[in-house]
Amino acid sequence: MSGATVLLVLFAALLHASWNALVKAGPDKLLSTVLVASGGAVLAALALPFLALPAPASWPWLIASACCHLAYYRLLAAAYAHGDMSHAYPLMRGSAPLLVALASAALVGEVLSLRQYGAIALICAGVLAMSLWRAAGATSPSRRATLFALLNAAVIACYTLVDGIGVRRSGAPLAYTLWLFALSAAVLLVSVMGERQALLAYAGRYWKTGLLGGFVSMASYGLALWAMTAAPVAVIAALRETSILFSALIASVFLRERLGVRRLCAVGMIAGGAVAMRFA
Repeated sequence: MSGATVLLVLFAALLHASWNALVKAGPDKLLSTVLVASGGAVLAALALPFLALPAPASWPWLIASACCHLAYYRLLAAAYAHGDMSHAYPLMRGSAPLLVALASAALVGEVLSLRQYGAIALICAGVLAMSLWRAAGATSPSRRATLFALLNAAVIACYTLVDGIGVRRSGAPLAYTLWLFALSAAVLLVSVMGERQALLAYAGRYWKTGLLGGFVSMASYGLALWAMTAAPVAVIAALRETSILFSALIASVFLRERLGVRRLCAVGMIAGGAVAMRFA
């Protein structure tokens, strides 16, 4: 990968951790997630009339990804409702790259080198260690938070592979990304129609957070999808998981969650994996 691609993926990782923190900080995790998804859809809708449609070959993958994202958003909200961001986020983002790496060879035809697999393993080991090593004085992680986070890791691996294929077949990475956000938000909104009065009241209070989170989320995933057109899907998926570095800082400074020395050591493992990925 070029240095520019690495920097863009790392910036996407920072953006991803940031919008997750907005969801975690909200009083209602599910409704905050819906607002962020809807905010991204509103911004996407403003740009879609000026873009050509993605190639027809990518539309089945778009629809499949929108369904995966419905599960992703619901599980994300559930994980944050039952546990700290510093616990759930590493499990969700750290388990997914290994699953992607194992599946991409068979589904996408990408064969990684031993050094690339070593870098992926180092990143995964670091983020998983962060989730298992809790700071002194911190409460024990919730079993429900762990379960929801691990289930979401499988969903993340699924939509990463689906979108890695879809964006390459689209011929238009930007249009594919915007349509994905629009369709995903539409499916999610349909799923919460039973709570529409609560959602409207919540949106009236936190609509600015929704628009900000939507923009950040869309920019983060758009950069990652573009990178997948220039480098192997599994490599981008693993490098993007360095967002845990940023999430650790955000959780500690802004959400007042405890980390501790051992988790900081795990951060070092992640950083080492990112550097190894650059030179693999």
